Amino acid sequence: MMTRWLFSAPLLLLAGCSGGSDGTDGTDDKAPAAEEQAADAPAGPSQNAPAQPAPAAGGASDADLAYVADPSVAPPKAPEAGVGIGEQAIPVAIRGRWALKAEDCGARPGTDLTALVIDAKTLRFFESAGDLARVRDRDVNRIVADYKFSGEGQQWDRLMLLGLADGGKTLVRRDYGDGAAPDAMRYTRCA
Repeated sequence: MMTRWLFSAPLLLLAGCSGGSDGTDGTDDKAPAAEEQAADAPAGPSQNAPAQPAPAAGGASDADLAYVADPSVAPPKAPEAGVGIGEQAIPVAIRGRWALKAEDCGARPGTDLTALVIDAKTLRFFESAGDLARVRDRDVNRIVADYKFSGEGQQWDRLMLLGLADGGKTLVRRDYGDGAAPDAMRYTRCA
């Protein structure tokens, strides 16, 4: 027994000192935990969650999921002219019906608690909706934008990144600013 422990101790020390990711290279060693948390997270963006999410990893063919929000840029007071049209719209590849839990894809509308429905300028959650107010960055499979949300008698602003992963089968959502969810959430595309 002592020999086994003595043999294991140097390996453990080496493992602790190995070149694993420390998060400074933009990777997130806690991705599985974030995915598990996302499955239990509320469907819509919260006003009371902790601030600043950690970066999520994406494959080479996936959207660039890295974005650093500039805290000096305030949300627009009203939607900018032209949002929801052409290059100022949510990319076509992102539009559709998504759910945090795959089993919610088969649920009847109104009972799908984790569903997210996206069109050219609106994000619709179970109890809230966000209208596109300003596009900060966009390509065919990613958008970083400010949204004006309302739901349950309240209104709030939210900066959000939406990007495709897993060849378009997964939507990664990351919220920024005060009250933003701390981790990225991963949605499954509903057929």
